[in-house]
Amino acid sequence: MFIFNPKTNVIERRESVYPLQDVDKPNLYDNLYSYDEVPKIAFNHRIVPMDVPDEIWITDTTFRDGQQSREPYTVKQIAHIYKQLHRLGGPKGIIRQSEFFVYSKKDQDAVYKCMEMDYRFPEVTTWIRANKKDFELVKSIGVKETGILVSCSDYHIFYKMNMKRSEIMEHYLSIIRQCIETGIKPRCHFEDITRADFYGFVVPFASELMKLYEETGVPIKIRACDTMGYGIDTPGVVMPRSVPGIIYGLHHYAGVPSHLLEWHGHNDFYRAVTNATTAWLYGCCGVNTSLFGIGERTGNTPLEAMVFEYAQLRGTLDGMNTTVITELADYYRKEIGYDIPPMTPFVGENFNLTRAGIHADGILKNEEIYNIFNTELLLNRPVKIAVGKTSGLAGIAHWINSYFKLEGDKKLGKQHPVVVKIKEWVDKQYDEGRVTQISDMELAKLANTAMEKYMQE
Repeated sequence: MFIFNPKTNVIERRESVYPLQDVDKPNLYDNLYSYDEVPKIAFNHRIVPMDVPDEIWITDTTFRDGQQSREPYTVKQIAHIYKQLHRLGGPKGIIRQSEFFVYSKKDQDAVYKCMEMDYRFPEVTTWIRANKKDFELVKSIGVKETGILVSCSDYHIFYKMNMKRSEIMEHYLSIIRQCIETGIKPRCHFEDITRADFYGFVVPFASELMKLYEETGVPIKIRACDTMGYGIDTPGVVMPRSVPGIIYGLHHYAGVPSHLLEWHGHNDFYRAVTNATTAWLYGCCGVNTSLFGIGERTGNTPLEAMVFEYAQLRGTLDGMNTTVITELADYYRKEIGYDIPPMTPFVGENFNLTRAGIHADGILKNEEIYNIFNTELLLNRPVKIAVGKTSGLAGIAHWINSYFKLEGDKKLGKQHPVVVKIKEWVDKQYDEGRVTQISDMELAKLANTAMEKYMQE
């Protein structure tokens, strides 16, 4: 089939329909996923073109997948975080949706509390078990869309569901029809897509969903779930591990429009962020995230990471208020009691902190030398210097200027007598066997005393 593509302004070939391959034995891709070996990354050197949508956005699963690996949030905490997500997403609603459980009364109370805020974005959406009773529950709450689990790898179809592909497809389609009949828009979570037979099951199933969309007029979203974190962003990788191949195939072979495509990744192989960015680049409008990457096992794609990926790709934050990220991190530490690992980008305590004297010297001269961007402006986090054994005069001078907020002519240079005096004290501490970092309280007391003596001389 040949069609004219108005986006590329050329006539393109669209592949013929891929029929369902109803195999008797599961295709487990043992050549890639031998359980006793590290998974293999194989290449076939087939390259698909990038196809960035006109709009891209972020969705949130902090209150669903993010709650599966930690103590549940209280209703008050959920309401506060949801309000902050609205502020972070800005007037254009770049954070488009937030996903909730609705099983318990507490879950439902949280949904009602957030819906009462009457924000357009993030839209409150749900994740439920695939049965009519839960569809009716979602409808009674007033939610317009819900996620439905439709596992698509043979690991799940044969070993978890104990069905054949044809049976599971008909089962899924009947459930999705029930959802539509109830008046709810379905979001189909293609679980374990990076181990699924892409052309033998994923594309045929997605094609049937698009036929149902045409028949009913109800949009059906497809969330491509890299459940085990196997996805690879590198071009030319064989299916089903290729993120470009998955997004391209769903869009071009199954006919799923970009605005109905969403990527959901896990970080088992440290690829959550790059895979989500790749999904955007190859035709997927939505990437699903959770705050600080909190989620099952190694976690989900961090929401704050994709805020900055968005800005890097678009050249603008489009109104997103990134200082909210710091506020949320502080809230998690102080109110929720969650320990964010100190080296975590954007939110960890060590994110824009330096201990090395040579780095501190550069920062003292011009902070752009060693700071990734204006963290004080964008995150309300000034550059920090930790004073320790290797801080040097420059590190101490920067610490004093930052801590006491000294500007212009009031700033102390690294040869200032007060700085030299403190440096001598620090050196003595470590010469006598100290191994811990010097605390801000110690330094503040020492600096005040040294400054008083200096002013009296």
